[in-house]
Amino acid sequence: MKAEGHPDYHFITVVMTDGTEYQTRSTWGSEGDKLVLDIDSSSHPAWTGDRNANLDRGGRVSRFKDKFKGFM
Repeated sequence: MKAEGHPDYHFITVVMTDGTEYQTRSTWGSEGDKLVLDIDSSSHPAWTGDRNANLDRGGRVSRFKDKFKGFM
């Protein structure tokens, strides 16, 4: 197999939204880089079950309900 057929696989540090860090191997960046996450499993509503973060604030659902509120 060709040596240049695979990307460089090295250690990086991942920083979660709560500040915790861990080391993992990745093809992202270069050796020793820090990947700072904006969203992770401790803050995203899909994992936390926080239904209030998914409320429609005057978007498509609200417009649909207003348009058809007198129907049936």
